[in-house]
Amino acid sequence: MPHPTEIKVRNRSRVLEVGFDDGARFELPFEYLRVYSPSAEVRGHGADQEQLQLSKHEVGIKAVEPVGNYAVRIVFDDGHDTGLYTWGYLHQLGREHAAKWQSYLARLADLGIPYPTPIHKRK
Repeated sequence: MPHPTEIKVRNRSRVLEVGFDDGARFELPFEYLRVYSPSAEVRGHGADQEQLQLSKHEVGIKAVEPVGNYAVRIVFDDGHDTGLYTWGYLHQLGREHAAKWQSYLARLADLGIPYPTPIHKRK
């Protein structure tokens, strides 16, 4: 399993930059991390209990706290702080970013929920 060699919070660009010892490097948007939090609040406690996260396009990160040698807890400025992002899960989020994000946007579209332009991409 890859382990991170570097984790940087980039507040201006609103991404968490993570480098791994396998050479992979990912820029994970704050909103993406919040929408795909591994917490029970987001994922639920069983099959088909996932809670779609809305209006997280301006969420920020207040802190990234190490949890042992296997994960970090991300403290978001909306008060969410219960998800533990293991190294494997962060790597997966990086590898599957495009597909997971398109899946999220498709779920919003299926519900007729317009997606706002993120604050860092507004002119």
